[in-house]
Amino acid sequence: MKRLLTLLLAFACLNVFAAKPKHQYVRISTTLGDCIVMLYKETPLHTANFIKLSKDHFYDGTLFHRVIKNFMIQGGDPDSRQAKPGALLGEGDVGYTIPAEFRDSLFHKKGVLAAARDNNPEKASSGCQFYLVQGKVFTEEQLRSVEEKRLKFRLPEYQREVYKTLGGAPHLDRNYTVFGEVVKGLELVDSIANLLTDPNDRPNKDIRMKITVLKRRQAKKLEKELLSASLLRP
Repeated sequence: MKRLLTLLLAFACLNVFAAKPKHQYVRISTTLGDCIVMLYKETPLHTANFIKLSKDHFYDGTLFHRVIKNFMIQGGDPDSRQAKPGALLGEGDVGYTIPAEFRDSLFHKKGVLAAARDNNPEKASSGCQFYLVQGKVFTEEQLRSVEEKRLKFRLPEYQREVYKTLGGAPHLDRNYTVFGEVVKGLELVDSIANLLTDPNDRPNKDIRMKITVLKRRQAKKLEKELLSASLLRP
């Protein structure tokens, strides 16, 4: 009986250890600190592409090359890796785009990860460039103005509350694909967004990044922390 109980407990422990995390996560490391981003299951094309590039070390050594306070911090331009001081950046790519994956439930609250793009009519995303939203807090009147002038639709009530408390960039909703959010280290976005920049919005001080994919054990540990703090998405 004791042997059977021991085997059952061992089997249960193995199942827990082998269980996959609910989400995939990446760590963005910079000289100003780190943050951890949870990637959304609702945007499989963007998530898979970002994971692949991160595993291939594509982003390592690249810069946050475009920074606008109260808006966002942008990176992922491969040309930024060897860029000279003051050089204009933002045109580098990987030779392909990703079809837009707009989801009404995914919006531009502070801390989200979203894909940059050019003005193509399909609103397809850059294959590599991305941004993290800092944004700002909006009043109800300001939200109504954004809806009338930019969005042409009404934001759901729960999103309005987020924009009026946490903040974000609502004018980008359903125009740029949101595919993740910072779940730890949100202060890094503020630290970078507050940097002094040149006339092209490039920080006067180069902020290089390294992006690594969290391993299963690390992700499970993180999810346990997030669950205990009621911060884990379904």
